[in-house]
Amino acid sequence: MEQKTFELNDIVEMKKAHPCGTNRWKVIRLGMDIRIKCEGCGHSVILPRKEFTKKIKKVLGSEAKDSE
Repeated sequence: MEQKTFELNDIVEMKKAHPCGTNRWKVIRLGMDIRIKCEGCGHSVILPRKEFTKKIKKVLGSEAKDSE
């Protein structure tokens, strides 16, 4: 399986939608744990890196590219 690469401030799409209705998240912390912030409601979640890589669907790009 292809390893998905992501960086700080990237916008990612998760497999399951957040209860607010969106599945777009911004990566705000990298390390052993990944902290992501919902683009819809602003809620943030901390996930272990292994769990995050299982739940991620695709990397949409960095914040700068999406804000155009």
